[in-house]
Amino acid sequence: MTLPALPYKRPVPGTGPVMFLVHGMLSSHRHWVPNIDALARHVQPVVFDLWGHGDAPAPLDDAAYDVRALLEQFERVRIALGAERVLLCGQSFGASLTLRYSIEHPERVIAQIFTNSVSALSPPDRFGTASERATRAAQIEARGHEMIREMTIHPRRARRLSPQVKAELVEAAEQVDPRALARLIRITGPQLSSHADLGRIACPTLLVNGVHEKAFQPLRDEAVAGIPGCQVADIDAGHAVNLENPEEFNA
Repeated sequence: MTLPALPYKRPVPGTGPVMFLVHGMLSSHRHWVPNIDALARHVQPVVFDLWGHGDAPAPLDDAAYDVRALLEQFERVRIALGAERVLLCGQSFGASLTLRYSIEHPERVIAQIFTNSVSALSPPDRFGTASERATRAAQIEARGHEMIREMTIHPRRARRLSPQVKAELVEAAEQVDPRALARLIRITGPQLSSHADLGRIACPTLLVNGVHEKAFQPLRDEAVAGIPGCQVADIDAGHAVNLENPEEFNA
């Protein structure tokens, strides 16, 4: 079976190398709206939607959710754009994918930026066993958005976002397809950890760290210790770093 194409957009023309921007769970390509114009002075932004998010379909073929298949989607876009190498920028769940891309395709990455991502830097069992993930996924498929709204990561629980941004994120979360979310949790999630492979990252790496996400700060230090030459910009924000403090993130 041929897998569908992961959708991407070039929201503005931009100048310089291509930069892939990948959002986190329950968001969409609009996650980067406050950052695009500033970034476009230096790069050509390319924004993605993950399966079942934004404009992306929700394939029911489990093969689409394998991390290798997702990395192949990024490779497809890189080739289609004629970019020999790209810059990467990932947020949360999306950072798990961009970090893994930098590990598996070092020759294709100029440099990368990522924000707070527990899933990327924690051991694979941080979010439960395969059985526990399967149970959560089944509940999401069965109960749909009722279950999604109960998730601790749902943006309705955000405390540091402006009312407008929060409303937009809640709207994006309401549009997520539960079937895709369930598969991202059950299939993609267990493959996301780069905890054991941080030393393999060969490109210049910048972590833009939201200091108010307390649970992430030990992992911030692990990133510095584990990623060769990793630099950190600590800014006044929590988990949604680029949305809570776009000016500092853009700088």
